[in-house]
Amino acid sequence: MKSEQLLVLRPDVAGLEKAAGILQGGGLVSFPTETVYGLGADARNDRAVAGIFEAKGRPQFNPLIVHVADIAEAQTYCAFNDLARQLAQAFWPGALTLVLPVQADAGISKLVTAGLDTLAIRVPDHPVAQGLLAKFAGPVAAPSANPSGKVSPTTAAHVTAGLARRIDAVVDGGACAVGVESTIVSCVGQPALLRAGGIPVEALEACLGQSLLVDEDPEKPTAPGQLASHYAPRGKVRLNAAYAKVGEVLLGFGPVEADLNLSVAGDLTEAAAQLFACLHALDAMGAAAIAVSPIPDRGLGRAINDRLRRAAAPR
Repeated sequence: MKSEQLLVLRPDVAGLEKAAGILQGGGLVSFPTETVYGLGADARNDRAVAGIFEAKGRPQFNPLIVHVADIAEAQTYCAFNDLARQLAQAFWPGALTLVLPVQADAGISKLVTAGLDTLAIRVPDHPVAQGLLAKFAGPVAAPSANPSGKVSPTTAAHVTAGLARRIDAVVDGGACAVGVESTIVSCVGQPALLRAGGIPVEALEACLGQSLLVDEDPEKPTAPGQLASHYAPRGKVRLNAAYAKVGEVLLGFGPVEADLNLSVAGDLTEAAAQLFACLHALDAMGAAAIAVSPIPDRGLGRAINDRLRRAAAPR
């Protein structure tokens, strides 16, 4: 158990140096990416990585994403084929995670890969994340910085609310711009979508010139975010609701009367950025039952609907 007072660091040189020092010492540091706040540990340190699972209460069969500074560093840990290289060059740094064969001499903790022979890896597109990676000079395992199965954090305050007594520090870099986790694509064999996210599937398929297979088995997760029940607020969630029933709070989309609205303008980019903040707000309101307006299942709407389906799953 960490101290009662969570260390909140500024995203300046001194703050990033302090955060890097904590990581080097085997500690846990939350930091912002363009998607959500991650909970970082040295990906080569078994004890540090075990601390992530302990802090989050995360099942240890669920793999973690490793964050690195650039493609060159990623290639020291993973074996890239031509299609993986094509995606990385087009979308890194950015909200895309690739699942690739792990190099035999990568030195990555087996806890990170959940014992698999693949590694989920990405290059984040956020100045604070990039600054921390530069100071740390190594791979950082970082799932979302929230208790396992709960709503992902998009502000430092969300991190503090969920993990204050379980981790060492959080670097406060403001609100995350994208607001949903990275898209995950396996490039082992034919490219396959493992999780919809911040990069629309349509953009990935246009880059590759082919369709992605879909592999989202909650019983055998090969990447983070595949568990059936995930991203869950405390209240029961009902999807594709035209209106709120008695006792429900309505989370709207588009020009509807609602208690909270993801985007009055019906903008999927705005809705993605607001999704987890709204779910946190519903928890703060004490909403026991939540109705959610229909969300178009295209572009970022696919990622939003994926998170909402998991939020609504039995638990």
